[in-house]
Amino acid sequence: MLYTYAIPSSIAETVLSAKTTHATVSFHPIEIYMTGTLERPDEEHDAWRVSVSNVPNPLAHPNENAVLHLTQGELGKPLGSVELGAARSAEWLIILPVFSLLHDFQVHPPTLIPAVGNGSNPYGCVVTQTLMAYDFANSYGVPFVGEYTPPSCSFNRVVINFTLDTKGVQYDRLAVMYFNSTEIWRTSTAEPTTDGIIYSYAKEMQQYLALWKQPQKIIFDLANIVDSTYTGILNTTLTATFFTIPDEEGSAVVADEILPISMLHGGDDASSMAELPSDTLQVAYTLPRNMKRAVISISACGQADEEFWYTNVFSTDVDTFADETGDLYGYGPWREVQVWIDGFLAGVSWPFPVIFTGGIVPGFWRPIVGIDAFDLREHEIDITPFIPYLSDGKAHTFQMIAAGVNNNNVTASVSNVTNDSWYVTGKIFVFLDEAGSVTTGTMPTISAPDPTFRIARSVLTNSTGANETLVESISATRSLFISSTIKTSAGEEDVSWSQELQYVNHDVLPDYGWQQVTFQNTIGVDKTGPGIGYVNGYEYPINCTYGYAETTDSLTIWGELRRTLVFNVSGPAVFPNGLQPIQLARLANQSIPAGSLDLDTESTGSILSTTQTGTAYYYDSTDGGESFGSTNQTMTFEAVGDKTGELYQRTVGAVNSSVVFDDVVFKLGSVV
Repeated sequence: MLYTYAIPSSIAETVLSAKTTHATVSFHPIEIYMTGTLERPDEEHDAWRVSVSNVPNPLAHPNENAVLHLTQGELGKPLGSVELGAARSAEWLIILPVFSLLHDFQVHPPTLIPAVGNGSNPYGCVVTQTLMAYDFANSYGVPFVGEYTPPSCSFNRVVINFTLDTKGVQYDRLAVMYFNSTEIWRTSTAEPTTDGIIYSYAKEMQQYLALWKQPQKIIFDLANIVDSTYTGILNTTLTATFFTIPDEEGSAVVADEILPISMLHGGDDASSMAELPSDTLQVAYTLPRNMKRAVISISACGQADEEFWYTNVFSTDVDTFADETGDLYGYGPWREVQVWIDGFLAGVSWPFPVIFTGGIVPGFWRPIVGIDAFDLREHEIDITPFIPYLSDGKAHTFQMIAAGVNNNNVTASVSNVTNDSWYVTGKIFVFLDEAGSVTTGTMPTISAPDPTFRIARSVLTNSTGANETLVESISATRSLFISSTIKTSAGEEDVSWSQELQYVNHDVLPDYGWQQVTFQNTIGVDKTGPGIGYVNGYEYPINCTYGYAETTDSLTIWGELRRTLVFNVSGPAVFPNGLQPIQLARLANQSIPAGSLDLDTESTGSILSTTQTGTAYYYDSTDGGESFGSTNQTMTFEAVGDKTGELYQRTVGAVNSSVVFDDVVFKLGSVV
């Protein structure tokens, strides 16, 4: 399949001077980018032309929102964009005239963003609101505060889109979006270049529909510092697009109520994140008596002394290289975020090691940012077995704790404190039975023994007896099973929540602590009983080698990295499983072949698998500096259930801030 578009002469000179040879076209409602080739100017029309071939069915035909992006080289420096207008309009509109900014991005599955309309399209009355347009300068303790009012049109889906541009020198910064005291999105910013960066990220928000239906106070906390050294002001825009899908096309049942587990500072126009262990994260609620399901989500990440928690050493070894590198960070490399209900352990999360864009070596993350860096994943804990206990009309406490490892020379145990700091919040998603009903049943039976640890450690010395190499390893397993019987208006049902977790970490710190080799892997399976049918299997190995050298006038940092994230989710997850945007694409384009997969009824889950590999180097001295970075990433997304198969694949590589290949394959028709 081949499409040819005219390029407006108003940007032809820019194209020519840059010797541009490539372009991409994005086809909405799903973001798909296909590489095309620019031809020589068409003298008759005073324009250039771009031909885009091999556009995948069934989403090939561009609609009124198709956009052509011009780049220098194959997906290199952006030069500008053009709305294609379904290739029917002779008048072209130039949008996003960016000439020198680096476009950062996170590799992720497609996101549905329909065109704004008046109700004549399949998505009803599509409305986009600007929620925030704000520049974050000296914003520590001073978040953006605004008001949200639901649109007048009816809607049952929401997608937010966050855009940021900045230039100069700045750290990566953590950002959290709240409705009052309830966290609804956690992200981090990309570190800028001298010329500047720009990026956008779109996120589905259907899980928070109960909140979007009501007026809310928006608090967007993005703590930044601007001074003579750190010059990057973070210019941001946040929009939300509201639309409706037919009931039969929806794959998710959303919660009726959402309650925050946070520091509850929304009334003071402040961030509600708990900073553990210095804060105590505990709330009390009297929950509705007619619950039929309840789920707690955990949002947690390490910062400061805990940002690279997976490289920490046992507390007994923190001073191994004190004379060389100073004290190391302790409490070991194992972490667990725990959920407690009235003192009973309800579930745990063994966190994924998010690496922000300043992490290890910054050259890794330009322009491909780390896995989940723009959208930190939350962990679901089903607390349905506690419903008979929680439906008594009394107040109950919900607490979260970040745990590490205590050790002596041969044994280890759980430590209920870590270094500073873990930033943690949670939410209770409440699903209600019929009004006026009261859920009853048996009290939960809880089996939650402490994790089982095995550790080993040794210190190698040089000929003078000085510590030269530290070797440590730790493995952990944990099993948790909670069950009860609940009785709702639908009848009596046995319900359960179980978690099976395995973990291993091996660390070698040679060269007197100036280098470190880390291998870690976490494997887990979380599931409910058959009545609910939710299962989440996950694995995230990481293999990282890095080193640094410092003199009075120079600094050298280098690193190699390989890591993977796999999520296999089936059943009624609270957070979208990624299938819906692909399924709903057929509403926008009825050319999908007859008999193709009905994802809602024939696929009950999805598998996301993504791997990053890279090498990076940084040198800075009073005489100058140099840096190098090379990162590749492959992501596959597939449906599982009665019909299975790969739906989407993207393989992308970058060297020294330039994308050198970017292959996207969309395979809706391949599922069998």
